[in-house]
Amino acid sequence: MSEPPILVVRHGRAGDRSSWTGDDRDRPLDERGRRQAGWLVEELADHPVDRILSSPTARCVQTMEPLSAARSVPLETTEALAEGHAGEVHELLRTLRGTAAVLCSHGDVIESVVPGRRAKKGSVWVLDGADLSPVRYLRPP
Repeated sequence: MSEPPILVVRHGRAGDRSSWTGDDRDRPLDERGRRQAGWLVEELADHPVDRILSSPTARCVQTMEPLSAARSVPLETTEALAEGHAGEVHELLRTLRGTAAVLCSHGDVIESVVPGRRAKKGSVWVLDGADLSPVRYLRPP
């Protein structure tokens, strides 16, 4: 890869949506999701990280907070990564070419980036930084 890869993370596990009584945007990571967030710090240790971007939902922000703290890279939130915004992510990805970026989003958004491929909660798709094609899939713990 001539350009740095862009890493696309599906947020860690956040329990069952149907059993959460509050606003779904506030649904936090569960215990397994917090472990997955910690795993990302170790799993991505060899990857350069210049920017960390996240959907503004609690579960995405919480997934990226340990990596942000470990790398001393500010966590940026953007609606372009929010659930239901699959059409906006492609323009965001184009603007990030040449940047070692980590993005955290939701299943529908990630499936628009890597069509026909599923992403388990807490997993990572490594995209080629030049053509944004999927290069590698990192399974979550």
